[in-house]
Amino acid sequence: MIRIPVVIFVFLTLFGNAAGQITVSGFVTDKQSGERLIDANVFEKEMRKGTITNAYGYYSISFKANDTIHLIYSYIGYGKDSVSFSGVKDTVINIALVPDNNIREVTVTRNRLNIEDKPEMGVVTVPVKMIKKIPALGGEPDVIKVLQLLPGVQSGDEGKSGLYVRGGSPDQNLILLDDVPLYYVNH
Repeated sequence: MIRIPVVIFVFLTLFGNAAGQITVSGFVTDKQSGERLIDANVFEKEMRKGTITNAYGYYSISFKANDTIHLIYSYIGYGKDSVSFSGVKDTVINIALVPDNNIREVTVTRNRLNIEDKPEMGVVTVPVKMIKKIPALGGEPDVIKVLQLLPGVQSGDEGKSGLYVRGGSPDQNLILLDDVPLYYVNH
C-alpha cells in the first residue's frame, strides 16, 4: 500500500503537473557591480504577461508548457535585454543589465504667473446662467439668496442678509460686482 503514493509522486515529478505549466525564474543584476536590481521589469510581450523582481532581485513567472517565450528585461537607468526560448521545462535565467548613462536632461520651468499676482484661493464665481436658473418669487432672482445655496454658506439672522461663509462673519466677505467692491450688500 505504501508503493502507490510513491509511484504517483514519481509520475508527477517526471511528467510535470497536470496543468501543463512551466516556471521561468532567476535574478536580475547590474552587469558592472553584480548588485541585484529591485523592482526590475520582466515582460512577455506576446502574452501580455509580466512581473517585477522582489527585494532580492528575484523573479518568477509561469507560462503554458511548449509555448515560445520572448522575455524582455528592463530597469530605469539600464538598457533593455531580451531572451527567446521554447518553454519545455522549468527554466532559470539570470540576466545582467548594462547601465545606460544616456538619460535625457529634464528641465523644470516655473509658470510666470505668481500666486501673489492673482490671489484666487477661495474665490467662487457665480455665472449669470446659474443665477437665472434659480426660481424667483415676483421679479428678478436674488443674487445673495443664490450665494446662500452654495456649500458652506449660511444666511444671517432674520431681517438681515449677511452671509456666513464657513463659520466666518459677514464683514469677512469681499463681494465684487464687475471688479468693484460692494461694501453694503443688504437690501
